[in-house]
Amino acid sequence: MAIKIEMLRCFQAVADHGSLAGAAEALGRTPSAVSMMLRQFEDHIGAPLFETARKSRLTPLGTLIRTEAARELSHFHRTIAAIEGLARAESGNIRISCTPSVAQTIMPPILRQFMQACPGVHIDLSDTDSATVQRDLIEDRADIGLASLAPMPGFDRRLLFADPYGVVCPVNHPLAQNWHELTWADLEGLGFIANGLCQQIPDEGFRPILASAHLMVRNTASILSMVRAGAGVTILPQLAILPEFLDLEFLPLATTRTRREVWMVTLPHAELSPAVKGLADCIMGADIKVTP
Repeated sequence: MAIKIEMLRCFQAVADHGSLAGAAEALGRTPSAVSMMLRQFEDHIGAPLFETARKSRLTPLGTLIRTEAARELSHFHRTIAAIEGLARAESGNIRISCTPSVAQTIMPPILRQFMQACPGVHIDLSDTDSATVQRDLIEDRADIGLASLAPMPGFDRRLLFADPYGVVCPVNHPLAQNWHELTWADLEGLGFIANGLCQQIPDEGFRPILASAHLMVRNTASILSMVRAGAGVTILPQLAILPEFLDLEFLPLATTRTRREVWMVTLPHAELSPAVKGLADCIMGADIKVTP
């Protein structure tokens, strides 16, 4: 017969209370049931654990086993609490891979709300370009991906929001003086800085602008530094330009309706852990405001 957790629990209760009656009351069982479980435990060990039938004093072996039993019961209770916490999404680990603009503008209030509700969950957020987000998902380095992503076999994809593209330039740039009827033609000869999102803009008028670019920068922070330094202008989605960027202008284009689509990509919902499922639901339920 294998040692059962109930044997350890009965043994510890008898040792703590010094009698079968006290242990039975604490465990909510009858003294005879506790006595039988204790006898099975001693039979399995092959030695007595108490010096007298009254169970008031442990044998030397019983004293040693009591320490080990207490350690095992404590570990068992922690394990059960951890399992129940995971099932209730109160604990666990979540890996998020997303684009910088999403990390800076969308995720802070969402994560604040989620972490207040589930303080035991550990979250690892990495901000990178859309191609790396896709690789992180495929290579199991992320549980949730938030980026401009095409459909991926084996994954669920849900549209989170769409924001317009526009020209980004310094506030004192000539384009910023009269931009209300800005077109692709206005960008000719200005020194265009290309970035990874440019390939998602299908407009015919944009093709010669992109072809003229002599500088390609993939990191959003680096792109903005180049614009600030006067190296040229670029095209970025609206949410990439934070309100505190007072030295930069985001200028909508009058001649394009192309928008950057940001999708949330995860494994199928049924395969997600409760913690990941809870955060994914929180993300999709967020009120994300984007200018039409």
